[in-house]
Amino acid sequence: MRKKTIHTGIVGAGFSATFHYEAIHKVAAVDVEVVGVHTIDTEGGQAYAAKRGIRFFDKLEPLIEEVECIHICTPPVTHVPIAMAALERDRYVICEKPLTGYFGDGSADFHWDRADKELARRVALENVRRVMEVEKRSKGRLLYAENWVYAPSVQKEREILEKTRGQILWIHGEESHSGSHSRDYAYAARCGGGVLIGKGCHPLTAALYLKRVEGRTRLGKPIRPKTVTARTHAITRLRTFQDLGHIRCDYYDIDDFSMIHVEFEDGTLATVFASDIVLGGIHNWLEICANNHRTICNINPNTAMLTYNPREEYFRDIYTVEKIGTKQGWTCTSPDEDWFTGYPQEIEAFYRTIAYGDPLESDIHLAADAISTIYSAYLSAARYGAAVEVEWL
Repeated sequence: MRKKTIHTGIVGAGFSATFHYEAIHKVAAVDVEVVGVHTIDTEGGQAYAAKRGIRFFDKLEPLIEEVECIHICTPPVTHVPIAMAALERDRYVICEKPLTGYFGDGSADFHWDRADKELARRVALENVRRVMEVEKRSKGRLLYAENWVYAPSVQKEREILEKTRGQILWIHGEESHSGSHSRDYAYAARCGGGVLIGKGCHPLTAALYLKRVEGRTRLGKPIRPKTVTARTHAITRLRTFQDLGHIRCDYYDIDDFSMIHVEFEDGTLATVFASDIVLGGIHNWLEICANNHRTICNINPNTAMLTYNPREEYFRDIYTVEKIGTKQGWTCTSPDEDWFTGYPQEIEAFYRTIAYGDPLESDIHLAADAISTIYSAYLSAARYGAAVEVEWL
């Protein structure tokens, strides 16, 4: 079969736009032509475009008109309007996580600590509904860029569940490190919250995904979250926090530690931790305890490669692993960090869906369950851990 060609555009020119572009060029099943990039940061967008030999668009609409697909790699506050603009023109949308959220009341002094979390959940869910309604009318689809779904270890667990028809009893996961790259991340008004949504979304969505897989395999329908309890904290904003320069601590109003407990409709459980107060690099893992097997997905770090470096300067020009504090001594050096994290597999799968109609594992419905669970968790945290029902969209 002759490969199809898909013309695509990127919105945003930061960290995620960089790895999206790199992943696009690893797609094997489809010829993907990157037409150009749009961002409101003209200088940054022009530099991004010039480095890659693509066009810079100072407006979104002309880029949408020239492509079949848009990658949304911008702060979460912008996701919904960009996604809707593309879907209304029957384009496919690859949207970074989280899909949407609550971004305040527009006031200059908005602060997440004082925000009405019931209102936050209501607005976030209304944002999801708006995108879902537009997608229903569109010839395009929203493809939710949750890379943990496509991480090789998580996809291997999908195969195990499908072939053994196992019942998941408990999923336990975490994503933590010493602080985000993004300047926007410090403000809930730009990102919809703090570490619970910014990092907790990854292991949470992977857990929601695997319960969907189990449900469709054993029962013919997904098993969905029923209730959630949660606590969140802002450790680095405490007056007693002692800053020694190793952990990011310039956050304006966000949580930097969270723990959530999800009960699914079948009574089984998932517990998820996320934090910005962990040294030693990225800590991404998911453990699945089923009635017929147990799986530990060590996404990062893992022991695929170990290096010992006696002197820091030897590895000055060598990338080892994200957010590691030092390259001296033993390091869990990743031979291909993006591969272990699922970025190229995610983009490959999305373009197979766009070009050939392959089944989509990470769609708007999974994104909706993630947002509903996250904002129900924030409401639970505001109630000091009381259980909150997760609304299904």
